[in-house]
Amino acid sequence: MEFIIKRDALLKSLNLVQGIIEKKNTLPILSNVLLEAKNNQLSIIATDLDLIFYDNVDEIKITKEGSTTTSAAILYDILRKISSNSEIRFNLTSENKLNLVTDNSDFNLLCLPVDNFPNFSDDFDDNEISLNRSKFLSLLKKTKISISNDDTRHYLNGIFLHTTESQNTKFLTAVATDSHRLSSSSLELENGKSFKPLILPKKTVFQLCNLLEDSSDKVLIQSSESKIQFKMGKVKLISKVIDGKFPDYRKVVPTSNDKLLVVPSREFIESIERVTTVSIDRKEGVKLVLNKDSIKLSVNSTNSGEGNEVIKAKFNSEDVVISFNSKYLLDIASEVEDQNIKMNLKDSVSPVLIEDVADKNSYYVIMPMKI
Repeated sequence: MEFIIKRDALLKSLNLVQGIIEKKNTLPILSNVLLEAKNNQLSIIATDLDLIFYDNVDEIKITKEGSTTTSAAILYDILRKISSNSEIRFNLTSENKLNLVTDNSDFNLLCLPVDNFPNFSDDFDDNEISLNRSKFLSLLKKTKISISNDDTRHYLNGIFLHTTESQNTKFLTAVATDSHRLSSSSLELENGKSFKPLILPKKTVFQLCNLLEDSSDKVLIQSSESKIQFKMGKVKLISKVIDGKFPDYRKVVPTSNDKLLVVPSREFIESIERVTTVSIDRKEGVKLVLNKDSIKLSVNSTNSGEGNEVIKAKFNSEDVVISFNSKYLLDIASEVEDQNIKMNLKDSVSPVLIEDVADKNSYYVIMPMKI
C-alpha cells in the first residue's frame, strides 16, 4: 500500500475516531484504525466492538492499493503536529511497518494485520428514515442531559427513540430519564414513516452529536433488532442498541399541575450560577421562594457559606417554597429556546413540568429535593 494524502483531510477524520476508540484496550487491535487505499479513496474504520465508525477521503493519490491497521492515537498525534496543508506519503514497507514521510519528518509506525480487525455485517431493513441534521442534533442535545449513569438500571443509560402520533402526524420522539429528571423532544417524520423503538447508548449519543456538529448532510437511519446505522454524507456510524425495556415514562409526566411560574430564561440561569458559586458541590440544592412577582433564590452550604438573590418573575398562586438540584435545573434551563421558562407546579414535593414555548415538541420533568 502506498499513497499521498493532505494532512488536513486525514486529520479531520482521525479527530472523529478519537471518541470511538477506548484509551485502554485488552485487545490491541481495537486501539488501531484500519486504513484501506482502494478505488481512488481512503477508507478509515475504527471500532470498540459496540460502535463502528466509517469514513472515506477522496483527496488522495494512490500508487499502490492495500490496507493495514495502526495506532489511531499515535497517528492522530503525529498529524496534529505536522504543518497544515502538508502532503504526507504513506508506504506500507512490510506487513507490520507503515512509513510516513512529510517535509523534513519521517516516521515508522508498527502495524497489526487487517485479518485481526473485527468483521461486521450490514443486516439492516429497507426502511430508511431521512432526518434534518440540525433538528436531529437539537433533539439529541435536549434529551441527553437526562441520561442516567446508574449501571444497575442499564436500560436508562441511553435515549429511548420511538414513534409517537399526534393529530394524524407521526413523530420521532426521544426520551431520557435518570429518575430525578426527564427530557423529551420530538420531530416530525417525513412521509408518515414509523421508527422501531430502541434505546441508543450514551456513548453513541455523544459521538453522534460530534458527527452531526461536523456535518451538513441529511441523516439517513436504518435499524435492525440489535443495531442502528446513521449515514451523514461519507461518514457512517453503526451502533449496538441497549437490550432492555424502557419504562412507561408517560406515567411520570404531570397533567394536573395548576400553578404556573414564568421567569426570564437568561436571568434565571445567571442567577442560579451566581448563588451556587458558594457551593463546592454544584449538586447541592438551590431553594426557590416563589411569590407573585419575584423569586428568591438561595444556596446554603455548611462548608463554604450562603448566597441569595431576588429576580423578577410571574407566579399565579400563593407563595411556594421549593428546592431543586441546581445542576439539573441549570441543564434543563440551558436547553430552553424561548426567552421565558414556564414551570408548572402542583406543590413543593411533586414533579414539576417545564415547557419551552419556542419548541412545543419538547418538555422536561424535574423532581424537587429536600434540603
